[in-house]
Amino acid sequence: MTKEPNARLADLFGLTGWSKGELARLVNRQAAAMGHPQLATDTSRVRRWIDAGEVPRDPVPKVLATLFTERLGRVVTIEDLGLGRRGRAGRTRQSDDGLPWAPERTAEVLTEFTGMDLMLNRRGLVGAGAALTTGSALAVAMRDWLHTDPAGALPGLRTGSPATAGTADFDRFDAAPVGTQEVEALERSVEVFRAWDAARGGGLQRKAVVGQLNEVGGILAYRHPEHLQRRLWGVAANLAVLAGWMSHDVGLEPTAQKYFVIAAHAAREGGDRPRAGEALSRAARQMVHLGRPDEALDLMKLAASGSGEETLPRTRAMLCTIEAWAQASLGRGQAMRRTLGRAEDLFASDRGDVPPPSWMQMFDEADLHGMQALAFRTLAEHDPSAAVIAKRHAKEALRLRGKGHQRSQIFDYISLASACFIADDPEQADRYARLALVCIGETSSHRTWDRLREMYRLTGQYAGHSTVDDLRAEIQAALPKAPSSRASARGAEGRVTGV
Repeated sequence: MTKEPNARLADLFGLTGWSKGELARLVNRQAAAMGHPQLATDTSRVRRWIDAGEVPRDPVPKVLATLFTERLGRVVTIEDLGLGRRGRAGRTRQSDDGLPWAPERTAEVLTEFTGMDLMLNRRGLVGAGAALTTGSALAVAMRDWLHTDPAGALPGLRTGSPATAGTADFDRFDAAPVGTQEVEALERSVEVFRAWDAARGGGLQRKAVVGQLNEVGGILAYRHPEHLQRRLWGVAANLAVLAGWMSHDVGLEPTAQKYFVIAAHAAREGGDRPRAGEALSRAARQMVHLGRPDEALDLMKLAASGSGEETLPRTRAMLCTIEAWAQASLGRGQAMRRTLGRAEDLFASDRGDVPPPSWMQMFDEADLHGMQALAFRTLAEHDPSAAVIAKRHAKEALRLRGKGHQRSQIFDYISLASACFIADDPEQADRYARLALVCIGETSSHRTWDRLREMYRLTGQYAGHSTVDDLRAEIQAALPKAPSSRASARGAEGRVTGV
């Protein structure tokens, strides 16, 4: 017993509206449904969990996580409740959000979080009401951890034995140790999911990716030969980034952020620092999209410094484009131009003699121009002269786009149309906006709707222009009638909290 209140459990308990007696009854009922009919919890025990920081024995933490997940309609893990296996309740030397967690906890956290996410999917709930951790707090919590080497294999474990105690507590879909062929099949599945996401957005395949990640988490609960273990961590990192990006794509912002953090942990466990840095850069892009570019810059500093010397020039170029977008959002035109200049130099210096990792193959010359278009179009809100350069990059991105990148193509059209509106060229803006509208219904990406809303705002200055009035009516007809998940993200779900 810590004799200190469990602040995290108390905060979440306060959101449920339950009494302590009601929670005790719910725990007993849920435990029986999960195969533990002998469990008998009472009000005084619940009081000790909350007010005295007592950590209940298994299976109570998992039962509580299930109950809170159902009640709050978002993923709530054992760590979120302050009931981690190391007895981390109340105040600790770790961050209040349990970051970073111990190396042997990564597979366990991954499996638990994906299992809860899948439960929400099955029951038709949505991930609302959570709070985003600030980018600055994330960076502080993870800085020292990312710059040190992982602990490596746990001592005394045999190949094929469970890597962590108590793994049977988690739903792993009967996962077991695997061999080379199974790992290769998992790696191919990542490519299939990645291609689908690029073409159609994250909404339709998110649950499939989360399910696959849950399976990999179960597999990682067993110790494999080192070469396979590293590849499995790589699969976990790639799937976690995809799950995060797809969650961001449909407006589940705190869920997305958690997956990006899981991806960074998995990549580091596999010894792939560049992948860990790229995962954190996704969290930075998320922050820019949500209107928090200063926090994105904090994350980008960590992503760039933690990626390691082995990071390829093309990867560093990609990181620079995200940093430039954040700078543009803050109106820092000179800094943005310098950063994009570095991105161009780095991209040009990549001789291609070292094949890029699979997760960087989507960042090609078209993407470089697309990000430059986005940065200059964003800067044009502060300096309208930047719109001309934004148009040039957007056109070049469209020229270079290959098949299978419909979502990026839509973003290019929206960047181009927005830049034309800012540059006082409504006729051309109307043309490109309509091209975006033709394609936008084929994707399940809320981010495309958000960008379309930003473009719609720019059309207001041309009210009374017959062509633009027609376009505005078409955009209004095309936008979803119900409030988007992103609207919730900017409200209740987009609240920012310290770590």
